[in-house]
Amino acid sequence: MAAYEKAKLFYISIGFWLTSGVECYSSWSNHIVTIKTGGSVTIPCHYDEKNPPQKKYWYSVFDESKTYTNTTEENLSVIDHPDQSLFTVTMRNLQRITHNGEYYCAVETEGNLTDTYDLYLKVQSAPDVSVKSSSVSGHEGDNVSVQCFYSSGYKNKLKQWCRYKDKGCYTVGRTDTSQNSSVQISDDGRSFTVLMTGLRRSDSGWYFCSAGDALNPVQLTVIEADTRWRFCLSQN
Repeated sequence: MAAYEKAKLFYISIGFWLTSGVECYSSWSNHIVTIKTGGSVTIPCHYDEKNPPQKKYWYSVFDESKTYTNTTEENLSVIDHPDQSLFTVTMRNLQRITHNGEYYCAVETEGNLTDTYDLYLKVQSAPDVSVKSSSVSGHEGDNVSVQCFYSSGYKNKLKQWCRYKDKGCYTVGRTDTSQNSSVQISDDGRSFTVLMTGLRRSDSGWYFCSAGDALNPVQLTVIEADTRWRFCLSQN
């Protein structure tokens, strides 16, 4: 279980609710991000909030290039978000020949280099895993859903909804709703839908839906509830 010892379990439905549990990924690296040809992707790269690195960059094994924060080019942006202790990498107009390959999020502190996240980017005409929307939002206390599509070859693969920051994943089994929003997954054989209910501000952040080793990132933003509006409703 290694990095996933604290992984949380949740319910998955395939026409009915299943109650058996399965193990989460034993490794956090070597994931494959699948993107449609000509499309774009944003990758979150987290770093230590208590000891922020002096240098942060995106490294391509394909051409051994380094792109430091904060850099914005036509098809590549590497932007630091110190208030969130992460930097994001946005790649646009992705092409199979020029962009397929291995990449790293890297940071440097006092001369010590650390790879914080590594992945293999796979550009496909029909991605193995894709999402209906890579950015979703909802108000505190409300619900939000994310639809994750997968190709036929991944129908019987393990499907998960994971959070980048704490590396916790939800999968078949039960979830502890006392510490997290309730999460449920329904699977229709072509896509699975993640439903998060009772949203909290702390749920904001980056997640990914995955089937097997293929994944696609999703950013969730939880908006503060309008307490004045709720007060007015309670008076009526």
